[in-house]
Amino acid sequence: MSVENLLVEMLASVPHWLAVLLIGAIPVSELRGAIPVAMGIYHMEPLEAYFLSVLGNLLPVIPLLLFLEPVSNYLRRYRIFDIFFTWLFSRTRRNHTENFEKYGLLALTLFVAIPLPVTGAWTGCAAAFVFGIKFRNSFPAIAAGILIAGIIVTAVTMTGMSLFELILGA
Repeated sequence: MSVENLLVEMLASVPHWLAVLLIGAIPVSELRGAIPVAMGIYHMEPLEAYFLSVLGNLLPVIPLLLFLEPVSNYLRRYRIFDIFFTWLFSRTRRNHTENFEKYGLLALTLFVAIPLPVTGAWTGCAAAFVFGIKFRNSFPAIAAGILIAGIIVTAVTMTGMSLFELILGA
């Protein structure tokens, strides 16, 4: 059973619009899962699916950007978390500093916009935190990435659904 199907089953008792918002908000699926569910399972129009999924994906961004640093600082009081965060930050900076220095906020926007596993708003917020990008800069970059990803996923979902209908002769 796919993650999306499991989420749909878990959210069966809530209104479809709320289910799409929630699926868009959680890190496992984000809008990459919410849009296909909205259009394919709940039969929403593309614009409604896009709007609800993007809104759901935006919901956790502000709290994440505002609270990742205080939570990290609190957890660093414990040796195991301090070791983990030191490893994570040094690894991330070592592997991605060149792109962020070269492309700046555009790199963050593109990272969030590319609808692949392990990219998206949640990871973009973590990257903004690790690279010390201030809220006033990171929020618009991440929001732009979400909007672009939503367009891509909606277009791909519409194309996939059209091909599916064409094949079945529906």
